[in-house]
Amino acid sequence: MSEIKKIAVLTSGGDAPGMNSAVRAVVFSANNLGIEVVGVLRGYEGLIDWETVPLGLDDVRNINNQGGTILFTSRSERFLDQKYRHIAAENLRAHDVDAVVAIGGDGTLRGAIKFKDEGVNIVCIPGTIDRDVACSEYTLGFDTAANTAMEAIDKIRDSSVSHGRCSVVEVMGRKRGYIALWAGMATSADAIVLPEKWDGNFDYIINALRKRHTDGRNSYLVVVAEGVTDAGKLADLIQKETGIESRVSVLGYIQRGGQPTAKDRMYGSLMGAYAIEILRQGRGNRIVAIKNDILVDYDIAEAIGLHNNNLDSFQYQLSLMLAE
Repeated sequence: MSEIKKIAVLTSGGDAPGMNSAVRAVVFSANNLGIEVVGVLRGYEGLIDWETVPLGLDDVRNINNQGGTILFTSRSERFLDQKYRHIAAENLRAHDVDAVVAIGGDGTLRGAIKFKDEGVNIVCIPGTIDRDVACSEYTLGFDTAANTAMEAIDKIRDSSVSHGRCSVVEVMGRKRGYIALWAGMATSADAIVLPEKWDGNFDYIINALRKRHTDGRNSYLVVVAEGVTDAGKLADLIQKETGIESRVSVLGYIQRGGQPTAKDRMYGSLMGAYAIEILRQGRGNRIVAIKNDILVDYDIAEAIGLHNNNLDSFQYQLSLMLAE
């Protein structure tokens, strides 16, 4: 612990509600141990260009309720190049930074394992609304994003009922369908289209809507994870095959914004503090994770080697039953 005098904290990749809570906890926990903290702006890009700000208690005291990230973020193409990773590592050494806490998703984690080869001690915190970091059962931002999607779909459904329409709502989650699954179940969707379960067959969606139409329903809801299929074409197909007027709503980046829920603020705080605890113990090159609602950590290389593209089977089967 005597070797850790100064750390850098950054947020990378897509922004996620709860990142600010993690930054806040990192600063408070480090300060409690007498460790200086610098905030790196724009993620790995900021390490390359050395764009930093000092972070004290007063700088982060009241950021818990803010969405986004006060440190800004980016997806750094340059960081994929070893030349620029070397520059970033030299910047850290030149400014006497002993370790880095990086908050982000899968791309951030993959950048971290390559950064390790430059001799940089790094601890990662999973922050991504998609909940797609395999080693952790939860990632910062998911709960807020799912609630934002749910609230938006509730409003869209009010209009669908008024007009007797089918609403096809596209939510985020290109590779993982948890936002679609949770928001769809919470809003009583008639069909939920998930990347993990999509086989290109539209028949089950069309047949489900026909059945509900026959049963006397006057409004319908299909929730689609982005990237699975074209939501506009799906709406056109539904209208053509069933005669039900269909409209598309793409929720987009509203799912990334807004005040974090209590869950994201709490987990952000816990994960930020735990990252500093890992460093206090003299360990590094780790990623913080949640397992059975308990804080754990994995070696970064081990975490990258884990692959889990399956949804919780009970949750998925329940979604099918509730849609009947």
